[in-house]
Order: sequence, then C-alpha cells, then structure tokens
Amino acid sequence: MFTGIIESIGHIAALEPKGSDMRIRLHTGKLDLSDVKLGDSIAVNGVCLTAVELPGDGFWADVSGETLTRSNMGRFKIGDKVNLEKALTPTTRLGGHLVSGHVDGVGEVIERFDDGRSVKFRIKVPDELARYIAEKGSICVDGISLTVNAVDGVIFDLNIVPHTLQETTMEGFKPGTRVHLEVDLIARYLERMLLGDDAAKSNSGLNMGFLAEHGFIRK
Repeated sequence: MFTGIIESIGHIAALEPKGSDMRIRLHTGKLDLSDVKLGDSIAVNGVCLTAVELPGDGFWADVSGETLTRSNMGRFKIGDKVNLEKALTPTTRLGGHLVSGHVDGVGEVIERFDDGRSVKFRIKVPDELARYIAEKGSICVDGISLTVNAVDGVIFDLNIVPHTLQETTMEGFKPGTRVHLEVDLIARYLERMLLGDDAAKSNSGLNMGFLAEHGFIRK
C-alpha cells in the first residue's frame, strides 16, 4: 500500500525486454534506499513494482505482461522521469489517500492552463472508469494522490499547486500526455458490494438498470 505522496523523481536507466515481459532499472534520485530490501515494493508512476536487485543508486524490477497491458510502462524510454514512493509503514503519515499501486487504466491530459500560481489540468478517462470519479473525491494520477475539482462526463479537472509541480513529474504534463489512473479503493469495493449475490454472475455489472431495479434510483 502507498499514500500517493511522491518521495522522489527518478528516471528510467535501462529497459530489457524478456519475451512478453520486461526488466527495468530505475535510478531513484533522492529516494532513501537505506531501509529497502530485496522483495520490497516501490511505486513507479503509481505502479507497484518489486525490487529484485539493488545496485546502490536505484533498483531493478520485473514488469509482467499484465502490467504492460494495463499501464503505460510499455511506452517508457530510457531517460523518462518517473514518480517514486516506497510502500507505507504503520508509522507513515497518511498525507494522501490509500493507494494500492494497481493501475485501473490510462488517461490522457487534454488541457493545461495557468490559474494564478497554480496550474489546472483536464484529464480524459476511459469510459469504464468515469463512474468511479467524483467531485472532491480522490484520484491517483501517475502515483500522485490528488483531489478532483470537477467532473464532466469522462473528463475531470485538477488544480495543482507549485509544490506538487516541483516535486513530481506533473511539471512536464501537456496535452497528449498519457497517465496512469487508480480510482479510489472505496468506490471500487462499494460497487462490488452493491452487486450483492449478483457479483457471482460472470456478466454482472453495476449500471443504471441494476440501480433502478434494486431501488437505488427511481425508474
């Protein structure tokens, strides 16, 4: 588990294709690795990876075909900057929100503009994720815990203060940038719970018809 509070900006140092998988080496910048052991988890742009080698200035990790399919990691290039966070501990301050490091989908920045000293972004999400995103709710974007300012269909707005721009990769975001998205854990599990016994059906899903049938909304 993670908090979505970025500890360091690192960069991709090496990429080694391994059949349908990939091995990746990260230089971790100012990230303190003194307490990191082999097998520990580190979030890379919001993707939970396991440290399999610790060369001193970073770590190596294996990226499965499933992760490459569900994330943007297959597009990584050597030198790309990434957000890094070590897994939380029982004494970690939960400054963001609970983040699993499991990417739900890839969104796209469609607009960026200045607003005083802050920068506002508009991000488009895949259709299937839109129902999990709520105004003033939490969203994890490339591993960063953020608050949703507004929602309009499949588009949500963010207001980013100077500190967040400086301490994360968001300074480089521009229209067309693809980003990892992880929706709030509570929203994801609440949907599953609302399905009740229907969750056991292979084609079950929460939709307007289901909500109306079970009295959550008026027909």
